[in-house]
Amino acid sequence: MLKKCMGDPSLIKPTEDIGIKDSLCYDKIPVQIQDRQVRKLRTKEVASVKDLWRNQFVEEATWEAEEDMKKRYPHLFESREVLT
Repeated sequence: MLKKCMGDPSLIKPTEDIGIKDSLCYDKIPVQIQDRQVRKLRTKEVASVKDLWRNQFVEEATWEAEEDMKKRYPHLFESREVLT
């Protein structure tokens, strides 16, 4: 059976004293391109690349449009063009 618990109001800290930032975001940094794939739609073909991202806590991979990635992160494609 559960019992009612009364909290201690003296333990509650106001957020002004802690100093919480309004902007709690971080930058995602691409590390490398793992794979390339061309998807065929009805009227066109879309090239995608699988990017490995480095975050503060976890590394994750996502599929992104190749054109957008070349515009934002051209350094990832420089070493790849030399090899081909």
